[in-house]
Amino acid sequence: MDNKTAFMKEKIAVLNEAANAYYNENRETMSNIEYDRLYDELVQLEAETGVVLSGSPTVRVGYEVMEELPKERHETRMLSLDKTKDIDALKEWLAGYEGLLAWKLDGLTVILTYADGKLQKAVTRGNGEIGEVITSNAKVFANIPHVISFKGELVVRGEAIIRYSDFEKINESIEDAFAKYKNPRNLCSGSVRQLNNQITAERNVRFYAFSIVKAESRDDLQVSRKAQMEWLDAQGFEIVGYRMVTQDTIEDAVKWFADHVAKSDMPSDGLVLAFDDIAYGKSLGNTAKFPRDSIAFKWRDELKETTLEEIEWSASRTGLINPIAIFAPVELEGTTVSRASVHNISIMKELQLGIGDTITVYKANMIIPQIAENLTKSGNIAIPETCPVCDGSVEIKSESGIETLICTNEDCPAKQIKMIAHFVERNAMNIEGLSEATIEKLIAKGIIKEPADLFHLKEHKEDIVIMEGFGEKSFHNLVDSVDRCRKTSASRLLYALGIPNIGVANARNICKSCGQDWDKIQSLSKEELLEINGIGDIMAEAYVRYFNSEIIKESVQRILAEIEFEKADTANTSLLFDGKIFVITGALEHFDNREALSEIIEQNGGKTTSSVTSKTSYLINNDLKSNSSKNKKAKELGVPIISEAHFVEWLQSGNEENAHA
Repeated sequence: MDNKTAFMKEKIAVLNEAANAYYNENRETMSNIEYDRLYDELVQLEAETGVVLSGSPTVRVGYEVMEELPKERHETRMLSLDKTKDIDALKEWLAGYEGLLAWKLDGLTVILTYADGKLQKAVTRGNGEIGEVITSNAKVFANIPHVISFKGELVVRGEAIIRYSDFEKINESIEDAFAKYKNPRNLCSGSVRQLNNQITAERNVRFYAFSIVKAESRDDLQVSRKAQMEWLDAQGFEIVGYRMVTQDTIEDAVKWFADHVAKSDMPSDGLVLAFDDIAYGKSLGNTAKFPRDSIAFKWRDELKETTLEEIEWSASRTGLINPIAIFAPVELEGTTVSRASVHNISIMKELQLGIGDTITVYKANMIIPQIAENLTKSGNIAIPETCPVCDGSVEIKSESGIETLICTNEDCPAKQIKMIAHFVERNAMNIEGLSEATIEKLIAKGIIKEPADLFHLKEHKEDIVIMEGFGEKSFHNLVDSVDRCRKTSASRLLYALGIPNIGVANARNICKSCGQDWDKIQSLSKEELLEINGIGDIMAEAYVRYFNSEIIKESVQRILAEIEFEKADTANTSLLFDGKIFVITGALEHFDNREALSEIIEQNGGKTTSSVTSKTSYLINNDLKSNSSKNKKAKELGVPIISEAHFVEWLQSGNEENAHA
């Protein structure tokens, strides 16, 4: 990687971390002077290299909603690759030529087109002949360069993926077990093909380039694949990890990849071997199905026989009860494993599992333990009749032909812990001092059974102060935190309830559309919900189903009896900032943090963004004479800079002219 590109990535990471801490966490990791210095250095590097990387604070891509994804035919047909699991076959295929051996990333192939140094178009592989145009989505990929130094037409192929770490975070945020994504590839495919690119951006999709289809007037880039990779790297693309190999070195290289696949954060289902000599590869032509210039290597799963000793039924906090196979320990891919998820009842029945059966196990993609086959098939496993956590009743639920076991007890502790933990988190009711471990103890003691019980903790002082980690001071701090959250907003409560797939932004949009009227909020029909930006069919159905439950309605009513919604300051607040876009910077005096100020703006019809652009209506900064980068940018673009006091005066009077006082 070019040193300047590496420096740019480092500065972007530091600047974005500082901005996130400043705007979202109400803390500072560096002074304004230091931030501006790094920002100016980044601008200089971008000018010198002609490259602007995704995520750079110097550029922001607007969100866009489309009615459909247009289709487009590829100039050349994109064939799939022939496959092998035999290293000797790779040696024979490579013969006496040098090859490039790279990760075969498990995502979605995307083709990017650049012209005049700017991203013009992005298309998925589709069926190999016709793909979908996803340009607006590609522009919000987490690592894609928006501007490159090469000014001719450039067509690049690569793989869009979602890393395991991001995939796990997204799944953890989904309460409904049936709504969780099965694997990073499925999530990536859905994210890349979204009609709303805000959703794509939130899922942190990344692009890794692996070949050049066309580089105008650069015939030298059609000689060597290695040269292509090095050139793409210098243009600011992240490239697929690779190693150069020959017949003599390929076995060691495959072993290196095999040793690193379990540690990799990127989903991979094998390797790709291609001739480095591009002209030679093309001269070989294609078969009816496959190109002859490259071949895929799929991991040969290491299988071990073992004995099934037990099925452990694991209750999740969403009510799903998963069967876990416990077997005699075996060594697989360098680690000892003794358990594997069976996922659901359908798979358990298909395998005909029974205690004492001889089974074969492996690691899917060399990472996740799975049962490959049951050699005995005694099928003597009994499905439990009660929940392993609460002893409550269970039922078998069938959806799309898949049977799962569900705990029907709404008061099951496994469900309650997660639900209450979500209720108290920072973006919800913001009750400090309640970790999941503490919530579990309070539930075990019978102090809390539902969110409304949190507002009565002071009645249980004697029991709480003697709990491990508690005392008089921590108890009073907890009670004070509960009392502070009694005055809250409708959107915070709506998000806190944990309705499947209703995040912070969706909660705000719903409440805004209802004028913050809670009765209307909890009575919305599916049709009304679908008219709200960001709400789709599945979300709307889950929302209506949630508020149609009498048990939930009663639980919500008990919460409402304990809280008070913040009152709007004027009768016309819902439209006061309609069409206005604000950027907030600097220390605040009237509001607790930027999030609180942003919430007021959004409740009154406005929007907030993090960067000053020509579309910005106002920059809010108490230091009007500051030489910060945002002030400079606002002055360059003629964007008015107002103090927090001016904003409050506008808010209270309803007169925009007061903002210019």
